[in-house]
Amino acid sequence: MAHPKSRISKQRKRKRRTHQKATVPQIAICKNTGEAHLYHRAYEHEGNLYYRGKMLVQVEEED
Repeated sequence: MAHPKSRISKQRKRKRRTHQKATVPQIAICKNTGEAHLYHRAYEHEGNLYYRGKMLVQVEEED
């Protein structure tokens, strides 16, 4: 089995781990619907599917 020659200090270990963190997702607000959504993602508003402020799929209402 592999065996380290010397112990890694807490400071050295923590320096390596400082870059491993979650990023805050970017949220945009649509100018047409006012809906908050993630960038580069389609989003649903009142049953319709929107992307970049344009309606992609419209839900037809049944009588």
